[in-house]
Amino acid sequence: MGISISRSGGTGADDTKDAGRTADPARDDRPRRRRLLRTPRSLKRLAPRGLMGRSLLIIITPLVITQVVAAIIFYDRHWDSMLRRLTGGLAGEIALVSDMLRRMPDEEARAQLLTTVHHRLQLAITLHEGAILPNRAKAEPWGQMENALVNALDERVRRPFIIDTESVEDRVEIRVQLADGVLRVLAPRKRLFSSTTYIFVLWMVGTSMLLMGIATVFMRNQVRSVRRLAATANSFGKGREVPRLKVEGAREVRQASLAFNQMRERITRQIEQRTEMLAGVSHDLRTPLTRMKLQLAMLDDEDEDVAALREDIAEMERMLNDYLAFARGEGTESIAPTDLGALLSEVAARFRRQNHPVDLHLERDLVLPLKRNAMERCLQNLIGNAMRYGSHVAVRAGVRDGTIVILIDDDGPGIPEDKREAVFKAFVRLEGSRNPKTGGTGLGLTIARDIVRGHGGDITLDRSPLGGLRVRVELPV
Repeated sequence: MGISISRSGGTGADDTKDAGRTADPARDDRPRRRRLLRTPRSLKRLAPRGLMGRSLLIIITPLVITQVVAAIIFYDRHWDSMLRRLTGGLAGEIALVSDMLRRMPDEEARAQLLTTVHHRLQLAITLHEGAILPNRAKAEPWGQMENALVNALDERVRRPFIIDTESVEDRVEIRVQLADGVLRVLAPRKRLFSSTTYIFVLWMVGTSMLLMGIATVFMRNQVRSVRRLAATANSFGKGREVPRLKVEGAREVRQASLAFNQMRERITRQIEQRTEMLAGVSHDLRTPLTRMKLQLAMLDDEDEDVAALREDIAEMERMLNDYLAFARGEGTESIAPTDLGALLSEVAARFRRQNHPVDLHLERDLVLPLKRNAMERCLQNLIGNAMRYGSHVAVRAGVRDGTIVILIDDDGPGIPEDKREAVFKAFVRLEGSRNPKTGGTGLGLTIARDIVRGHGGDITLDRSPLGGLRVRVELPV
């Protein structure tokens, strides 16, 4: 494929004007500036979620921008200058040969000149006397090298010419119209090409990949400490026994790890002190209650006052157990893998033996780390509340998106929507009387939520399909 180019016009320059904006000094542009600096939501959705991804993005983005700017400058300056020099040298040699041929009418001198040019300049030049270039439509150059060669030939040879870059492999064919014929020149492509282009590109890509690899290794080491801190804090928040966190990583991460260790020690010490105090209070309060029960046992059972006192003491003991269980929070029990399905079956069987029907449905085996006694108390409180206010109770358990969900439905009166959160507060009872037989102590749901949240889950209340209350317990697997 060839193109024929003749000398053509010049270039123009575009003038640009900067439009200024006169701002009112009294106007406060701070809200507008904040809106301009705010990150668009689309970019936030595209940004990585993890710390490592965002850190690598912060490192890689300037690196990529720098490489792009360097490549643009290279191609715009270095490559363009190199092409102009190479094509200018070739065009100058062709112009020199054409001028010397015009001044050498002798055939032998012309042949000797072309032979010398071939050996010295690596140009295969032949003169076709009497030939004329074909009259074909002009075409625009399609590449940077062709464009530079056309400009150089147009500037230095100043004769009609045709360039063919595809007919001859590894060579560029140039035919120039002279007065007595056509000068055919075969120039090697390496005369018009510089290998520094590929070397520069490979160097940029290689250094970029090396720097990215080093940055990834260092960032992974830094993020590992943060992940370990997050995992340990999550386990400790679920009440699990966690070892002392190893202090390592960057200075800020080390400070956070040290602060977590100190917090863990303070919380553990506080729990131990509270448990010891409650154990002492429990012993001190139960001792006089035991003496009172022994004294009442020696009195006449037929006396109505004695029977009433016995009931009051039993109720006081039950309330004391509830209060101590709530304050203790079951914090001393260790966590172990527990079959939640088997635990639900035991609790349901216990209520069935008391002639309370419980419809239990388990989707599959549900095994997860639990404080078994605490979770058993939680389920007893929730199912017991459903039994107290409803005649039919249905319990369902299954896994939904990595979370174990327990649904407890009853057909009782339910709880108004505006009071569903208030019933989780300590000592709050919807039943207005102070009789614990009808309204309880107001600690059942409080203890249940405290236990579930101690396992990293939560309890919510909703309207049941049976018409009463639905209790939804979620526990992370």
